[in-house]
Amino acid sequence: MEPRARKQFISPALLLILLPPLFWAGNFITGRAVHSIVPPMTLSLWRWVIAMVCVLPFAWKPMCRDYRLYLTHKWLIVRLSLSGVVAFNSLVYVGLHQTSASNALLLNSFIPVLIALFGAAFFNEKLRGVQTFGLVLSFVGVLIIVARGDWKMLIAFSFSRGDIIVFMAMVAFAFYTLWLRSVPPSMDRVGLMGAQIATAFIFLIPLWLVEQANGQFAQWTPISLMALAYLGVFPSVLAYLMYNLGVAKFGAARAGLCIHLIPVFGVVLAVIFLNESLHTYHAAGLIAILIGIRLAMKNRKIPATSQQQK
Repeated sequence: MEPRARKQFISPALLLILLPPLFWAGNFITGRAVHSIVPPMTLSLWRWVIAMVCVLPFAWKPMCRDYRLYLTHKWLIVRLSLSGVVAFNSLVYVGLHQTSASNALLLNSFIPVLIALFGAAFFNEKLRGVQTFGLVLSFVGVLIIVARGDWKMLIAFSFSRGDIIVFMAMVAFAFYTLWLRSVPPSMDRVGLMGAQIATAFIFLIPLWLVEQANGQFAQWTPISLMALAYLGVFPSVLAYLMYNLGVAKFGAARAGLCIHLIPVFGVVLAVIFLNESLHTYHAAGLIAILIGIRLAMKNRKIPATSQQQK
């Protein structure tokens, strides 16, 4: 392995794609925890209201500076907002009302696979042998964890309407990741996030009003308010900013591959907050995931223009 590649692998820049899965794992746990007291569209809308309050002081100037770029690339902004902000989060929260956490984690692990497949089919991205093998190996690691080391559990899995909704969310996020490649290099990423959230409100507010009209109201308790605060800051602001920068740094396929870490972090969070125990299959799955990610990133030179094109 070349010194440059080794330095890149252990670089703090990897936090750009390692921390978002941690925050998004918390998103699944939190969304499931409050699903009975906070309706999905309410959770989705007010999460992004909090995110906008956090981002706007930093995004306002770049948003004013780049508004002409937003107009030039208006349909790209709409696609990013609809796929990454509106569809992904709303569909996940709706799906969590009708499916189990295990099924949701299994479906979530399809995102890197979908990114690779859609990238090859629609975006002319090529997969090398080592990257493909790493992708498959890390996915196997996810299955080990989800199946708890017993492959018979996978055969016993049954998929409901909620699973289909969650899978649609995964498709949306795969396209979001790939569309990020088209963001112009001169467009500030913090300003872009502000523009995405502002655009998302155009769609989220009517969905929330429909939910209210159907009599679905939130129960605002200390728990639901703390959950909303977490969702508004960590999986919304920090995770999206880091992930956007990570795609620019490492490319869509490799950044998306680290989404396989979501169930790993989910296990860790369950141990911390739900007093669950660690087992041998957790370690086996984690090893497979980390080796797979390592192989997928090995011997993959980042083009000099990659940060400008993605």
